Amino acid sequence: MAIPAANRLLYEQVARIGKAVSSPKRLELLELLAQGEKAVESLAAELLIDVRLASAHLKALREARLVTSRRDGRYIIYRLTGDDVARLWVSLREVAEAHLLELREALGQMQADPARLAGVAREDLLERARRGEVVVIDVRPQPEYATAHLPFARSMPLAELESRLAELPLDREIVAYCRGPFCLLSDEAVRVLGARGYRARKISDGVSEWQAAGMPLEGSCGEAAA
Repeated sequence: MAIPAANRLLYEQVARIGKAVSSPKRLELLELLAQGEKAVESLAAELLIDVRLASAHLKALREARLVTSRRDGRYIIYRLTGDDVARLWVSLREVAEAHLLELREALGQMQADPARLAGVAREDLLERARRGEVVVIDVRPQPEYATAHLPFARSMPLAELESRLAELPLDREIVAYCRGPFCLLSDEAVRVLGARGYRARKISDGVSEWQAAGMPLEGSCGEAAA
């Protein structure tokens, strides 16, 4: 039996979302915007593409109502239209990881040293950080930390890490995190800390994964994300 025209329209509308996220660069944009609002120029620089191409990708995401924008002087600032868009990115990545061997292999190569991963449940990490048994550091840029971060985490951007090592205790484990499993900032942080004699590991979670798991966040968007 043929699908009625009205039903086809429903599928077509849902397919708009699939079309919008069918580009790797647009997925990167969603991951970056899940950290907080950003100017087009900043997004282009992060993705190593020119502003015109970044604007074209953002237009496609905006047409699917996944992002929105505002003007701030000469800059156009983009943000996600809701926390559910960040959860969409997490869900897509988790489904891909569950079903695509190629992705699992690539992640395995990125995480070649399993000793660097902190094998601890989120609730346990939160409690250990609350008690001061571990020091959790957020190595993303400070504006991303200000938007939302894990409870008890310190802002320690990777670019500032070496100059701020004296702020970190040598007698406690340091746990670093950044933007999620695809982000390498925390890997570099663990390498730097290990070379300076610190006991350091990382977690794969970023704020999007933490939020998707129903865990609390802090920051300017912390109450909405909790």
